[in-house]
Formats: sequence, C-alpha cells, structure tokens
Amino acid sequence: MIRLLLIILVALLIGTGLALGLQYDLGYIRVSLGHYLVETNFWVGLALFVVLVVLTVVAINLIRRFRQGTGVVAGWIARGNERRARRRTTQGLLALAEGNWPRARKLLTSAADKADTPLINYLAAAQAAFESGDHEAVDDLLRQAFESTPGSDLAVGITQAQLQLAGNRLEQALATLIRLRKQSPHHPFVLKLLKNTYLRLEDWRELSRLLPELRKRDVLPETEFHELEREVWHNLLEQAAEECERARKADPEAALEPLTRLWDELPGFLRRDEYTIRDYARLMAKLGDEAQAETLLRKVLRNHWSDELINLYGRIKGQKTDEQLLLAEQWLKDRPNNPELLLALGRLSLRNELWGKAREYFETSLRLRRSREALAELSRLNAHMGEEELSIKLMMQGLAQDNGLPELPMPRA
Repeated sequence: MIRLLLIILVALLIGTGLALGLQYDLGYIRVSLGHYLVETNFWVGLALFVVLVVLTVVAINLIRRFRQGTGVVAGWIARGNERRARRRTTQGLLALAEGNWPRARKLLTSAADKADTPLINYLAAAQAAFESGDHEAVDDLLRQAFESTPGSDLAVGITQAQLQLAGNRLEQALATLIRLRKQSPHHPFVLKLLKNTYLRLEDWRELSRLLPELRKRDVLPETEFHELEREVWHNLLEQAAEECERARKADPEAALEPLTRLWDELPGFLRRDEYTIRDYARLMAKLGDEAQAETLLRKVLRNHWSDELINLYGRIKGQKTDEQLLLAEQWLKDRPNNPELLLALGRLSLRNELWGKAREYFETSLRLRRSREALAELSRLNAHMGEEELSIKLMMQGLAQDNGLPELPMPRA
C-alpha cells in the first residue's frame, strides 16, 4: 500500500513538473540528416526519446525471451531423444538376449548416437552382427565403438578378440591379442585369451613362454595351471621326439640331442613328475636308447614308486636283462601283491627266456586284478607253449571283459 502511494506521489510530481515546464518554455529541437530535416519542440522530442528508449528495452526483452524459449524447446527435444535412445537400447539388449540378432542390431545402432553410453550399443550390436554371420559389419561396428568413446581401445580390442576366437579366426585373434598385450602386458584377461588362442593353435613353444606370466598373475587356479603346464611340456616332448626322428637320418649319433636338451629345460617339479618321466623314458626307448630309459626309470623307482613307471619298466630292455629282472624281484619283496609289478616281472622273465616263471607271474597278476594286458600276455605265452585251447579261452575272456558282455547261457561244445 505504501509503495503504491509512493508511486502515485512520484507520478504527480513528475506530471506537475512537466506542466510547469510546458508553461514556462516549449523549447526547440532541430535535427538535420542528409536531405532530411526534423524540427520539433523540446518536450515533444523528449517524449519521442522516452518512447524510443521504452521500445528498445521492450524489443531487447522480447529477443531475450525468444532465445530462452528456443533453448527450452531444444532441451525438451534433446531430452526426448535421450529417452527414446534409452528405450531403444533397452529393447535392443532384450532382443540380443532373446537371440533376435537383426532386431537387436537395428535398435542398438539406431540409438547409439543419442545414447548415454554409445560404446555399449556398438559392442552389443557387433555381437549381434557376429551371431548373424556378418563379419564385415562386426569390424565396422567395432571401429565405430572405438571412435565413439576415447580410451576404449582395450575394451574394444578384447571384444574383437573374443569374437574372432568364437568365429575360429585364430590368426586374426592372435594378432589382436599380441597388440593388446603390448598395450597392457599384465592384463589377466588378455593373458587368458592369449593362452586359449595358443592352445587352439597348438603353439606349445609360445605357450611355454607364456606360462611364467600366467603363474605370476594368478590367471588360472593352481590345479588347472599344473594340468596346462604338464600338457604343454608333454606336447613339446612329442615334438622334440619328432625332430629327433628327422635328425636321425642326417646324424644318428646326435638323434637324441633335441629331446635331451628339452628335458634340461623342463621345470624342476616336472622332472620329478611320474607322468612326465614316463613320457620322456617312453620316447627315448622309442628312439632306440632303451638302456638310458631303463637307467632313468631304475633311479626314479628306487626312491619313488609308481605303477605307471613299473609298467613301462617291464616293457623296456636294459643293457643287462638278468640284472633288470633281479632288481625287480627285490622290489617284489616290499610289494608282493602289486599286479603291475607282477606283470612287469612276467615280461622281464620272457626277456630272459624263463617261460615257466613268466607264466606264474602273469597268472598271479591276473588273480590279483584281471587286466587286459595280463590276459593278452598270458594268452600269447600259452599259444607259443603249445596250449592253444587255453590261449583261446583267455582271449575270449579278454574280449568279453573289454566289451562288457553279460553272463549268459551258452551251448556246450
């Protein structure tokens, strides 16, 4: 109320002042611009000036409000685009989960430009394109994913390698992973994918070089790592034996050198592993050096008993087969009921042409455990000793056992 009274008072004062001014002197204003001339009294000119100022202020306010209104409209449109992009992204991811690859790819790519996270859209669309079998589109979408988000090269590269592996594009996957490893040498998932790639390529040498890093970064559980390590060196031993076979043609004396050199490279725990020792001794015997294989097995068996190794020991011919038999019979004193040792003793008895003793060992082994090997050995021995009927009977028992035949009535001969 007081403010209104003050406004009325000020207006009256201004009006009174203007009336007195008009009565006192009208004044004179003359403005010349080129060929134009404007003449008026002072009060009219003042009024025009005030009107011009008011119109200018009003125009400025209108322009400002129009701009603000345009920004509001633009923001409303942008928010609408974002909502649609989020909705399409959600629908695209659902289609991807449902296996509707074309729909998923269409929705995800159409929403990528306006999406909050375009990287996810492009990566998911690349997955959909891969499932559709369009590998060219996969590469293009991965390129767009990389360009859409700075610093996404590792994520895009890992996705690319996974899709290449899934598509059995092993050489391309290897190239991608080697590039990623240069960028992130210790990244666990990159190392794991690289391990899988080398496994599928059967590149055992490169995989053996990767093993220390896999152990250091705890990429695999300990049990799985040891199994992988054993598999890698087993295959490397096989490859070395093949190299020895090729080298034998050129230099028979140096035929075992690749195999023995690799044995020296093996980690210490593998040179104490019975399965690795078995593989190494078997390969040496296969390459013609049974004496060295027998020496290795004898040393190991003295300190560490293994049914796997004693089985192989019975198959190998040492330098002195009689001493080999005597040593195995000494082991029998501590293990009188070991069927593998008895089988090996039967074979060693055959090497020493002790036919009766060999048969006793085979029969004792069979009484303790019916194995195919013992049945076959005893059947073969009986056949050569003139007992064909007994040999055939044992062979039939072996066949029945191997094929899991049930007990059924049979006609009498």
